[in-house]
Amino acid sequence: MIFISTRLLTLIYVSLVFAGENVLAEPGDVSIESREAEPSEVTDLHPRALWPDFDPFYRNPTGLEDVAPGTIIRSRRIFPAFFGFIPDPIEAWQLLYRTTAVNGSAITTATTIFKPLNPRKDRLVAFHTAYDSSSNICSPSYTYQLGAMPLEWITGIERLVLEAYLLSGYIVASPDYEGPDAAFAVGRLQGKAALDGIRAVGNFADELGFSSTTPPVVGVGYSGGSIPVGWAAELQPSYAPEIDIRGWALGGTPASLSATLTFIDNTLYAGFAPVAINGLSKASAYGKKMNALIDRVLTSYGRAVLDAINTVCSHQAVVLFVEQSIFSKSFQSLGLALLQDPTIVSILDDTVLGAAKSGTPSAPVHMYHSSKDQIIPYDPASKTAESWCAKGGNVEFVTLAAGGHVTSEPIGFPGTLRFVSDAFDGRLELGCRRTSIFNDTLDPLALALGLEPVGSRLIELIAAVGKGDSNLSQSLEPLNVDVSWNTSIRGHGVR
Repeated sequence: MIFISTRLLTLIYVSLVFAGENVLAEPGDVSIESREAEPSEVTDLHPRALWPDFDPFYRNPTGLEDVAPGTIIRSRRIFPAFFGFIPDPIEAWQLLYRTTAVNGSAITTATTIFKPLNPRKDRLVAFHTAYDSSSNICSPSYTYQLGAMPLEWITGIERLVLEAYLLSGYIVASPDYEGPDAAFAVGRLQGKAALDGIRAVGNFADELGFSSTTPPVVGVGYSGGSIPVGWAAELQPSYAPEIDIRGWALGGTPASLSATLTFIDNTLYAGFAPVAINGLSKASAYGKKMNALIDRVLTSYGRAVLDAINTVCSHQAVVLFVEQSIFSKSFQSLGLALLQDPTIVSILDDTVLGAAKSGTPSAPVHMYHSSKDQIIPYDPASKTAESWCAKGGNVEFVTLAAGGHVTSEPIGFPGTLRFVSDAFDGRLELGCRRTSIFNDTLDPLALALGLEPVGSRLIELIAAVGKGDSNLSQSLEPLNVDVSWNTSIRGHGVR
């Protein structure tokens, strides 16, 4: 099997390792040895993380329908780590909490809370990492733990961004917003999971030392992580009006799933499409409707691909389906007519962010997107901003005139960090406006004093991925991908 080039992953990995060392070396950090290792409410701390399906922490209790969304089912302390084996000596907890499926039924998911030394006790950053998978072995709550297998690279790399918020003094909560069955690309479910995760943190306020059970919150996320942020922003005024939201920051936003599916079809990043199909078919999502369609139109090869992708994380899914098509009749019998099928039309219409029937964010929004994004189309995100503005929202939309999808996250990060600070301090300019960034580099001075280790590593990350994500694209270009490693697709004619 060919993964993203060894050289590229090594560069990114080494960059993160050194970032971890610099962050850990910051004066005043508490060591693991000096921290009291108390038993959790469910199980003691374990030296090795367990996959969610085997970890009793994630098991649903009886009577779940009888408790309110955001209710904490159980909690535990964890040892956080970079890539599963580089300890991050800060305090961390995980909460299993009640949230809501697309059909309104009660489900559970988890959030991981990181508390730096001497945190600001009057503000919370809700950080939504892009894990882009339909397998719960890739869930952040697993990936963040010491002893976890480093299966999900996006979450591992985005720990660098998360560390910047911790170094800025924020308590950070990062939820498994895809829910218990990894429903990727399902905005309504993810938005509610994000909001209920914030509620759960509020219910844990005494243990964290917050000055209020409703601390001010800013939600952030990029790419797949922007899905829960955007939908939480729309749903919050009606679903969770009691939450003290100060702002939402999202970038590289897949505002229209149908537009994204056609945009990446037959490209190097086509593998995200079958992940989305799997996500839509989960029980907590549109399972009954979507699985009836899948059973009706999928070929044996298409079924084998979906089954295989249900067992891997994002980068493996991309490699598995590079430059292939979900609209091929080798994958499903309808071909391009799939997008006209009434079932898929009704589901995809329900996933459009900023649609006329949807709500409008009540808190200010910061959006940024590269006009040259090769994975997530620019126009639907721009239209979402226009829709929110037309309905009375306060939206700043920043166009990155250079940079690919991956490099745009670090390029746009200083602006996001400023927005977060200004949102908490009440310094945001209201109204709607558009601005542009014309370079594809990161000025290390754009980050606050004390964030130099993070800034240096982000610059190295941009260099490793290459201008416009060129190195990343080149690493995926060999087309005769060997997928014989996966017995579920062997013999189905996949190249």
